[in-house]
Amino acid sequence: MLKVVSDAPMSAAEIKEAASSHLPDDLFPGGATSGWWAKCVQLDLEAKGVLVRHQTKPLRWSLA
Repeated sequence: MLKVVSDAPMSAAEIKEAASSHLPDDLFPGGATSGWWAKCVQLDLEAKGVLVRHQTKPLRWSLA
């Protein structure tokens, strides 16, 4: 996820789409369950202070 998120705020759908090309196909065939992976990583990085959640609609995230 850190390879695709930048200082420019991105929505969850944009992050998932951009990150899917970096995920191994043997673990995420056809992108299966990549949404769950992205959400778990997003929450972890937010808790660590690496990602910042912007209060927009839709929600967007950027690097801290």
